[in-house]
Amino acid sequence: MMRALWTGASGMISQQTTLDTISNNFSNINTAGYKKETAQFSSLLYSKIQSKVTDSEGNEKPVIGQVGSGVRVTGIVSSFTQGTLQESSNDWDLAIEGNGLFSVLDSDGNTAYTRNGSFRVAIGPQGATLANADGYPVLDTNGQPIVFNKDWDISKVTMDEYGNLMYPDDKNVAQRTNIQIGLTQFVNPAGLEKAGGSLFYETSASGAPLKEIENTNLKQSKIHSGYLEASNVQTADEIVNLIVAQRAYEMNSKAITAADEMLQQANNLRR
Repeated sequence: MMRALWTGASGMISQQTTLDTISNNFSNINTAGYKKETAQFSSLLYSKIQSKVTDSEGNEKPVIGQVGSGVRVTGIVSSFTQGTLQESSNDWDLAIEGNGLFSVLDSDGNTAYTRNGSFRVAIGPQGATLANADGYPVLDTNGQPIVFNKDWDISKVTMDEYGNLMYPDDKNVAQRTNIQIGLTQFVNPAGLEKAGGSLFYETSASGAPLKEIENTNLKQSKIHSGYLEASNVQTADEIVNLIVAQRAYEMNSKAITAADEMLQQANNLRR
């Protein structure tokens, strides 16, 4: 019965993590580029009750007697499925169609990756720079901040579907410039380290970043100007997952209550 108490407790703790994960998904349902998270579990150690199991006639059964000791959370995995594209009133809101990620330079000088394309033109010492909501500059295919030419009229800058910036010539015909927004893919995006501000960082689990412009074997992503990628959280699915987690939590709680009542009865036994 003591094993039942600890097993039930492990189940309640794990389901609490599930609830935390679902709550985070709900909280970010309107966050551009957010990728839903799912808690994953594995069973804990098993205790061998009987190494040889026989029936009433002494015949050996093809099983052994083992009792588990509960469950634990092995990880919280992000699902990088495509979110729907929603039209925006800002021309510098960019949405990715494909597996690519934008690159930005954070305040510590490290390269971070994001699917949140809510960008703005920031005016700084170097001139007009394309940056995210936190002021981190967006990087081009060479890993350098995107700085607009000082002679450009920013309102006339356009972009093609592969992130190439276009600017009209003397005849008002859009011409491709030497600036292209950099897109990066990872072999295992689920291994990226999640940080605040919809940012991800490279880890050994994610693998090295693969620039789409340098890896022709990668399926090239497309950029849609004037759109934002919505989160891939499905409300109906999360509500169902919430109900399942609640019921599992209740069942583990009832198992603990039942074990407690049995222990109480055992303690009250008298000769």
